[in-house]
Amino acid sequence: MCGIIGIIAKETVAPGLIEGLRRLEYRGYDSAGIATLVDGRIERRRAEGKLVNLARRLDREPVQGVIGIGHTRWATHGLPTETNAHPIATDRVAVVHNGIIENFQALRRELTALGHVFQTETDTEAVTILTTHFLDQGLSPPDAVAKTLARLDGAFALAFLFAGEHDLLIGARRGSPLAIGYGDGEMFLGSDALALAPLTRRITYLEEGDWAVVTAQTVTIFDAENIEVERAIQRVIFSGRFALPLSLIQNSAPHACVRSQG
Repeated sequence: MCGIIGIIAKETVAPGLIEGLRRLEYRGYDSAGIATLVDGRIERRRAEGKLVNLARRLDREPVQGVIGIGHTRWATHGLPTETNAHPIATDRVAVVHNGIIENFQALRRELTALGHVFQTETDTEAVTILTTHFLDQGLSPPDAVAKTLARLDGAFALAFLFAGEHDLLIGARRGSPLAIGYGDGEMFLGSDALALAPLTRRITYLEEGDWAVVTAQTVTIFDAENIEVERAIQRVIFSGRFALPLSLIQNSAPHACVRSQG
Protein backbone atom coordinates (compact mmCIF):
# COMPACT_ATOMS: atom_id res chain seq x y z
CA MET A 1 0.00 0.00 0.00
CA CYS A 2 1.55 3.27 -1.13
CA GLY A 3 2.28 6.33 0.99
CA ILE A 4 2.05 10.09 0.30
CA ILE A 5 3.66 13.09 1.99
CA GLY A 6 3.56 16.74 0.89
CA ILE A 7 5.11 19.76 2.58
CA ILE A 8 5.09 23.54 2.12
CA ALA A 9 7.71 24.78 4.58
CA LYS A 10 9.99 27.65 5.53
CA GLU A 11 13.16 25.65 4.95
CA THR A 12 14.44 22.80 2.79
CA VAL A 13 11.79 20.08 2.72
CA ALA A 14 13.78 17.02 1.61
CA PRO A 15 14.62 15.86 5.17
CA GLY A 16 10.98 16.25 6.24
CA LEU A 17 9.77 14.32 3.20
CA ILE A 18 12.13 11.45 3.97
CA GLU A 19 11.05 11.39 7.63
CA GLY A 20 7.38 11.35 6.61
CA LEU A 21 8.04 8.44 4.26
CA ARG A 22 9.88 6.57 7.01
CA ARG A 23 6.75 6.77 9.13
CA LEU A 24 4.82 5.17 6.26
CA GLU A 25 7.19 2.25 5.68
CA TYR A 26 4.86 -0.08 7.60
CA ARG A 27 2.45 0.14 4.63
CA GLY A 28 4.87 -1.80 2.39
CA TYR A 29 6.55 -0.53 -0.80
CA ASP A 30 9.14 -1.37 -3.43
CA SER A 31 10.40 2.06 -4.55
CA ALA A 32 10.40 5.62 -3.27
CA GLY A 33 10.95 9.17 -4.46
CA ILE A 34 10.54 12.87 -3.81
CA ALA A 35 10.09 15.98 -5.96
CA THR A 36 10.77 19.59 -5.00
CA LEU A 37 10.89 22.93 -6.79
CA VAL A 38 14.30 24.51 -7.41
CA ASP A 39 14.12 27.93 -9.09
CA GLY A 40 10.63 27.01 -10.24
CA ARG A 41 11.80 23.77 -11.85
CA ILE A 42 10.66 20.31 -10.76
CA GLU A 43 13.60 18.30 -9.38
CA ARG A 44 13.17 14.60 -8.60
CA ARG A 45 15.16 11.96 -6.76
CA ARG A 46 13.88 8.37 -6.97
CA ALA A 47 15.23 4.93 -6.15
CA GLU A 48 14.26 1.27 -6.34
CA GLY A 49 13.96 -0.75 -3.17
CA LYS A 50 14.03 0.51 0.38
CA LEU A 51 13.94 4.10 1.53
CA VAL A 52 17.59 3.91 2.57
CA ASN A 53 18.46 3.77 -1.14
CA LEU A 54 16.66 7.06 -1.72
CA ALA A 55 18.32 8.60 1.33
CA ARG A 56 21.74 7.56 0.03
CA ARG A 57 20.98 9.05 -3.34
CA LEU A 58 20.01 12.32 -1.67
CA ASP A 59 23.32 12.26 0.18
CA ARG A 60 25.08 12.02 -3.19
CA GLU A 61 22.70 14.34 -5.04
CA PRO A 62 21.12 16.78 -2.57
CA VAL A 63 18.02 18.66 -3.61
CA GLN A 64 16.87 22.00 -2.26
CA GLY A 65 13.41 23.55 -2.25
CA VAL A 66 10.87 24.59 0.39
CA ILE A 67 7.95 22.76 -1.22
CA GLY A 68 7.77 19.12 -2.23
CA ILE A 69 5.97 15.80 -2.40
CA GLY A 70 7.15 12.27 -1.63
CA HIS A 71 5.94 8.73 -2.17
CA THR A 72 6.52 5.09 -1.32
CA ARG A 73 5.17 2.91 -4.13
CA TRP A 74 3.87 -0.64 -4.18
CA ALA A 75 3.93 -1.56 -7.86
CA THR A 76 0.61 -2.31 -9.54
CA HIS A 77 0.96 -1.05 -13.12
CA GLY A 78 4.57 -1.39 -14.21
CA LEU A 79 7.61 -2.98 -12.61
CA PRO A 80 9.19 -1.55 -9.43
CA THR A 81 11.87 0.36 -11.36
CA GLU A 82 13.20 3.88 -10.91
CA THR A 83 11.44 4.92 -14.13
CA ASN A 84 8.09 3.85 -12.69
CA ALA A 85 8.78 5.23 -9.22
CA HIS A 86 6.77 8.25 -8.09
CA PRO A 87 6.64 11.19 -8.32
CA ILE A 88 5.64 10.88 -11.98
CA ALA A 89 6.33 14.19 -13.70
CA THR A 90 6.30 16.31 -16.82
CA ASP A 91 8.02 19.68 -17.02
CA ARG A 92 4.82 21.25 -15.65
CA VAL A 93 3.52 19.00 -12.88
CA ALA A 94 4.61 16.16 -10.60
CA VAL A 95 2.09 13.70 -9.15
CA VAL A 96 2.11 11.07 -6.41
CA HIS A 97 -0.73 8.58 -6.28
CA ASN A 98 -2.19 5.88 -4.07
CA GLY A 99 -4.79 3.56 -5.58
CA ILE A 100 -5.70 2.64 -9.14
CA ILE A 101 -6.90 4.70 -12.12
CA GLU A 102 -9.22 2.21 -13.76
CA ASN A 103 -9.58 4.05 -17.09
CA PHE A 104 -5.91 4.90 -17.55
CA GLN A 105 -5.57 2.85 -20.74
CA ALA A 106 -8.36 4.81 -22.44
CA LEU A 107 -6.83 8.08 -21.26
CA ARG A 108 -3.41 6.96 -22.45
CA ARG A 109 -4.75 6.21 -25.94
CA GLU A 110 -6.56 9.54 -26.09
CA LEU A 111 -3.54 11.55 -24.95
CA THR A 112 -1.14 9.63 -27.23
CA ALA A 113 -3.39 10.47 -30.19
CA LEU A 114 -3.05 14.13 -29.21
CA GLY A 115 0.74 13.84 -29.44
CA HIS A 116 1.69 13.31 -25.79
CA VAL A 117 4.52 10.85 -25.14
CA PHE A 118 4.42 8.44 -22.18
CA GLN A 119 7.64 7.43 -20.44
CA THR A 120 6.41 4.92 -17.82
CA GLU A 121 4.16 1.90 -17.48
CA THR A 122 2.14 3.47 -14.65
CA ASP A 123 -1.52 4.44 -14.51
CA THR A 124 -0.38 7.57 -12.66
CA GLU A 125 1.24 8.98 -15.78
CA ALA A 126 -2.20 9.33 -17.38
CA VAL A 127 -3.09 11.71 -14.53
CA THR A 128 0.14 13.66 -14.91
CA ILE A 129 -0.13 14.07 -18.68
CA LEU A 130 -3.86 14.84 -18.59
CA THR A 131 -3.20 17.62 -16.07
CA THR A 132 -0.34 18.88 -18.25
CA HIS A 133 -2.67 18.88 -21.25
CA PHE A 134 -5.12 21.14 -19.43
CA LEU A 135 -2.31 23.41 -18.19
CA ASP A 136 -1.09 23.72 -21.77
CA GLN A 137 -4.58 24.91 -22.70
CA GLY A 138 -4.11 27.85 -20.33
CA LEU A 139 -6.03 26.57 -17.31
CA SER A 140 -4.85 27.46 -13.81
CA PRO A 141 -3.55 24.58 -11.68
CA PRO A 142 -6.81 24.29 -9.66
CA ASP A 143 -8.93 24.34 -12.82
CA ALA A 144 -6.64 21.83 -14.52
CA VAL A 145 -6.93 19.48 -11.52
CA ALA A 146 -10.72 19.88 -11.38
CA LYS A 147 -10.99 18.90 -15.06
CA THR A 148 -8.56 16.02 -14.57
CA LEU A 149 -10.46 14.61 -11.59
CA ALA A 150 -13.69 14.69 -13.59
CA ARG A 151 -12.11 12.33 -16.14
CA LEU A 152 -10.77 9.73 -13.69
CA ASP A 153 -12.39 6.43 -12.73
CA GLY A 154 -11.15 4.45 -9.77
CA ALA A 155 -10.15 4.79 -6.13
CA PHE A 156 -7.22 7.06 -5.36
CA ALA A 157 -5.47 9.72 -3.34
CA LEU A 158 -3.42 12.23 -5.32
CA ALA A 159 -1.03 15.07 -4.58
CA PHE A 160 0.09 17.57 -7.23
CA LEU A 161 3.17 19.84 -7.34
CA PHE A 162 3.37 22.47 -10.09
CA ALA A 163 6.41 24.00 -11.77
CA GLY A 164 6.72 27.68 -10.95
CA GLU A 165 4.27 27.45 -8.02
CA HIS A 166 6.34 27.67 -4.84
CA ASP A 167 3.28 28.09 -2.63
CA LEU A 168 0.80 25.54 -3.94
CA LEU A 169 0.01 21.87 -3.44
CA ILE A 170 -3.27 20.23 -4.45
CA GLY A 171 -4.55 17.01 -2.90
CA ALA A 172 -7.54 14.86 -3.81
CA ARG A 173 -9.31 11.92 -2.24
CA ARG A 174 -11.60 9.36 -3.80
CA GLY A 175 -11.73 6.03 -2.02
CA SER A 176 -8.26 6.36 -0.46
CA PRO A 177 -7.49 8.50 2.62
CA LEU A 178 -5.70 11.85 2.54
CA ALA A 179 -5.14 14.23 5.45
CA ILE A 180 -4.12 17.89 5.64
CA GLY A 181 -1.89 19.13 8.45
CA TYR A 182 -1.82 22.75 9.62
CA GLY A 183 1.38 24.46 10.75
CA ASP A 184 2.54 28.00 11.48
CA GLY A 185 3.07 29.36 7.98
CA GLU A 186 3.50 25.78 6.80
CA MET A 187 1.09 23.12 5.49
CA PHE A 188 1.27 19.38 5.00
CA LEU A 189 -0.41 16.50 3.16
CA GLY A 190 -0.26 12.86 4.21
CA SER A 191 -1.90 9.60 3.24
CA ASP A 192 -2.48 9.09 6.93
CA ALA A 193 -2.03 11.20 10.04
CA LEU A 194 1.00 9.17 11.11
CA ALA A 195 3.07 10.69 8.29
CA LEU A 196 2.35 14.13 9.77
CA ALA A 197 3.13 13.27 13.40
CA PRO A 198 6.49 15.10 13.59
CA LEU A 199 5.04 18.16 11.84
CA THR A 200 1.67 19.07 13.36
CA ARG A 201 -1.11 18.14 15.79
CA ARG A 202 -3.87 19.86 13.77
CA ILE A 203 -5.36 17.59 11.12
CA THR A 204 -8.25 17.69 8.64
CA TYR A 205 -9.30 14.48 6.95
CA LEU A 206 -10.65 15.01 3.45
CA GLU A 207 -14.03 13.39 2.91
CA GLU A 208 -14.94 11.18 -0.02
CA GLY A 209 -14.64 13.11 -3.29
CA ASP A 210 -12.95 16.14 -1.70
CA TRP A 211 -10.00 17.96 -3.20
CA ALA A 212 -8.00 20.75 -1.59
CA VAL A 213 -5.94 23.74 -2.72
CA VAL A 214 -3.19 24.19 -0.14
CA THR A 215 -0.83 27.15 0.37
CA ALA A 216 1.44 28.01 3.29
CA GLN A 217 -1.34 30.08 4.86
CA THR A 218 -4.63 28.70 3.56
CA VAL A 219 -6.54 25.53 2.75
CA THR A 220 -9.54 25.67 0.42
CA ILE A 221 -11.53 22.43 0.18
CA PHE A 222 -13.98 21.52 -2.56
CA ASP A 223 -16.38 18.59 -2.64
CA ALA A 224 -16.99 16.22 -5.54
CA GLU A 225 -19.28 18.83 -7.14
CA ASN A 226 -16.50 21.47 -6.94
CA ILE A 227 -18.41 23.40 -4.29
CA GLU A 228 -16.27 24.99 -1.58
CA VAL A 229 -16.91 23.32 1.77
CA GLU A 230 -15.69 23.44 5.36
CA ARG A 231 -14.15 20.40 7.04
CA ALA A 232 -13.37 20.14 10.74
CA ILE A 233 -9.84 20.55 12.06
CA GLN A 234 -9.08 17.92 14.70
CA ARG A 235 -6.42 18.20 17.37
CA VAL A 236 -4.74 14.82 17.72
CA ILE A 237 -2.00 13.12 19.68
CA PHE A 238 -0.03 10.18 18.37
CA SER A 239 0.77 6.82 19.94
CA GLY A 240 2.58 4.25 17.83
CA ARG A 241 0.56 3.82 14.66
CA PHE A 242 -2.52 5.48 16.11
CA ALA A 243 -3.85 9.04 15.87
CA LEU A 244 -6.12 9.87 18.77
CA PRO A 245 -8.44 12.92 18.50
CA LEU A 246 -8.01 15.05 21.59
CA SER A 247 -11.77 15.52 21.96
CA LEU A 248 -12.23 11.75 22.12
CA ILE A 249 -9.55 11.42 24.77
CA GLN A 250 -11.13 14.15 26.88
CA ASN A 251 -14.70 12.89 26.56
CA SER A 252 -14.47 9.11 26.54
CA ALA A 253 -13.09 6.17 28.48
CA PRO A 254 -9.32 6.11 29.08
CA HIS A 255 -8.67 3.29 26.63
CA ALA A 256 -10.74 4.59 23.70
CA CYS A 257 -8.75 5.25 20.53
CA VAL A 258 -9.18 5.70 16.81
CA ARG A 259 -6.83 4.10 14.33
CA SER A 260 -5.22 6.59 11.97
CA GLN A 261 -6.63 6.49 8.45
CA GLY A 262 -4.56 4.64 5.91
